Amino acid sequence: MDWASWRLEWTLLMWRFARWLYRGQRQNAVARVLNRGVAAVFSRGVSLPLVMVVVDRERYLVSNLGPDVAWVRNVKATAGRAVLRHGRTEPVRLEELAIETRAPVLKAYLQCAPGARPHIPVAKDAPLEEFEAIASRFPVFRVHRDRC
Repeated sequence: MDWASWRLEWTLLMWRFARWLYRGQRQNAVARVLNRGVAAVFSRGVSLPLVMVVVDRERYLVSNLGPDVAWVRNVKATAGRAVLRHGRTEPVRLEELAIETRAPVLKAYLQCAPGARPHIPVAKDAPLEEFEAIASRFPVFRVHRDRC
């Protein structure tokens, strides 16, 4: 098997695994255990667990599993107040973008978050119009430093 074939097989296997972990846009028990373990490691500052995308010098977080996930509900319940932990804690306010302004951020997000690609039904190099068509399905939040 040559390198290109092996890489394609590996990519398909990882894609199927990710789809299985999040079937129906909800994490299964294995994904919950893995996510808790990864969160514990990342909260110690080992690595950054969320992919934060920067567009025009602004930071953004995207919910690649849609609006009905715990962290999005928590952000909305706290009026956008959150704490990011990445070696240090950073109090932030997350402001949800209007649907019509999400497409460029979604496109940039897919460019730098390969793990999100199985969840967002648009190719990373698709034209902006395709991202506009699905923008209502994926919440996007602008990250503001909380001065309080």
